[in-house]
Amino acid sequence: MNVRWMKCIGLVVLFLLTIKKGASAQQFHQLTLNDFGGTPRVNARGVIAYTNCTIDFKYQASRGNDGYIVNAFVRLILNTQKSWLDRSRVPSDQVLTEVLNHEQGHYTIAYLEQQEILREIGKTRFSRNYQYEAMAIFNRIDAKYKQMNTDYDDDTQHMTDRVQQHSWDVYFQKQLQFMPVESL
Repeated sequence: MNVRWMKCIGLVVLFLLTIKKGASAQQFHQLTLNDFGGTPRVNARGVIAYTNCTIDFKYQASRGNDGYIVNAFVRLILNTQKSWLDRSRVPSDQVLTEVLNHEQGHYTIAYLEQQEILREIGKTRFSRNYQYEAMAIFNRIDAKYKQMNTDYDDDTQHMTDRVQQHSWDVYFQKQLQFMPVESL
């Protein structure tokens, strides 16, 4: 798998204003072969699989005692028609398991991003510049997780460094295990 590919792993962000009240989270999803409905890229430069996720961020602000309260709806969308796995390059069930595990890491990073956005928006008091402030929170967190995606592929050498892959797997398990209850 190639580093450019990971830089292109789009956490595409749609910022829409809506009347949705309260924060919304979703259950963690375990990837399966069915999540890879897209067509593998012909010129993928060694990439065996690609996981495409979108963070949909909607919010409504209302006046509070000392400023504004932003009620957010942050949805993680796994784009199954844009996610793909080149099964012709997977020689065994063991390799398939390793590929799915590695791609699960990319989904987990997107999930952790969604959860952190919900927590940060939920605990922040906003001024009348709430639109700028909400975007600043999102952009800061999004940059953090885009870098994490890059680091993940660099460290694991796109899953081929099994020791580093295991380290990341343990890291993801701990992050999910100790995630604050209110965000689940």
